[in-house]
Amino acid sequence: MHPAAPHPTPAAPNAHAVPASDAASAGGPVHPAAAGQGPAAAGRPAPAPGAPARPGAAPTGVQGTSVPAQPAPSGGVRLDRQASDEGGGGDDYTLQAPDPRVAAEPHAAVCVACRAGRVDDDGYCENCGHAQPRERDHMEQECGPVAAVSDRGLRHHRNEDAFAVGTTTLPDGSPVSVAVVCDGVSSATRPDEASLAASRAANASLLDALPRGTHPQQAMHEAILAASESVNALADEQPAEAREHAPQQNAPACTIVGAVVTAGLLVVGWVGDSRVYWIPVDRSAPPARLTEDDSWAAQMVAAGLMGEAEAYADHRAHAITGWLGADAYELEPHTAAFKPDRPGVVVVCTDGLWNYAESADEMAEAMPADAAARPLHAARVLVGHALDGGGHDNVTVALVPFPAAPRGAGSA
Repeated sequence: MHPAAPHPTPAAPNAHAVPASDAASAGGPVHPAAAGQGPAAAGRPAPAPGAPARPGAAPTGVQGTSVPAQPAPSGGVRLDRQASDEGGGGDDYTLQAPDPRVAAEPHAAVCVACRAGRVDDDGYCENCGHAQPRERDHMEQECGPVAAVSDRGLRHHRNEDAFAVGTTTLPDGSPVSVAVVCDGVSSATRPDEASLAASRAANASLLDALPRGTHPQQAMHEAILAASESVNALADEQPAEAREHAPQQNAPACTIVGAVVTAGLLVVGWVGDSRVYWIPVDRSAPPARLTEDDSWAAQMVAAGLMGEAEAYADHRAHAITGWLGADAYELEPHTAAFKPDRPGVVVVCTDGLWNYAESADEMAEAMPADAAARPLHAARVLVGHALDGGGHDNVTVALVPFPAAPRGAGSA
């Protein structure tokens, strides 16, 4: 059942909006994990040496595979030390060479930094100590006309974002594209697992419902509920003993945002503060943001208590008031449908990107003009824009051209 719509959802220019629900009213619940997810958050670990190269220079990958960092020169790893008071000379020393019998093991992973040491089970080199790139540090996928890129960013020690994209056909044979992006709540338990489970569940639900003739807006609503159930199930997997010893830990949680694009209809759905933007291809009409954040700042603005600039400058701005998770209050999936009157590109992203291009105009300026024809390239450029701006958070973006390009078309 669709919840009521107390506030109108912002519509794309020259588009007909059909909101099904909207943001929560002021004074709603705030996730205890939410504050500090934006660029102003401090205290996050610095990037480990050997982290993946920035996406603009990385080869095309697929979801579930990482784009490894460029290896360091093979001349060994040297740690310099200052001259000691006891004397002597400010000499330097080299790490002990690895045992060749260990490095020669046929199935041992070799460090991407020193190219000699074996990688232990925790993902660190036993020779030079470098953390190795993990599977989700940098992910890319292209599926028909849809493309997505996700990157760990420059401050987080892991990527807690996830995405899923896909294409299918409606009962009449016309193509439909789907993109789902999720952002794990950092201080909740297992946020990376929550975002991955939610994105996969929502994507599977959409790709199952749409070919059966379910209206895209109803399919989006059901997909968010399916994603919520998948995240709730993670909390049930935690042993009872662990819950007793750490009762203060929040259940796994994440935000979700998604888009369904058909030949004449654009449907969006969300819970949390991940966003969807609409950018006309020819830039002949103004771009627009199509979602309203479930956040403290958005509630203050909606209630007329603060202006937008003042609210988003507050340290509580990114405290979310809606999320998926077993400790969430009443779940209110938001959905809205639009009928744009011209070709465009749908941008589905986490706050790791929109923190550096918050307004629709800023997002349009950051996106390449040929994004509809080369969505993967454009997604890489947008992720690079966030990294160049500081990369304080995980960064994930999916791009869906509207109307969708013929199936099989994609980036050059």
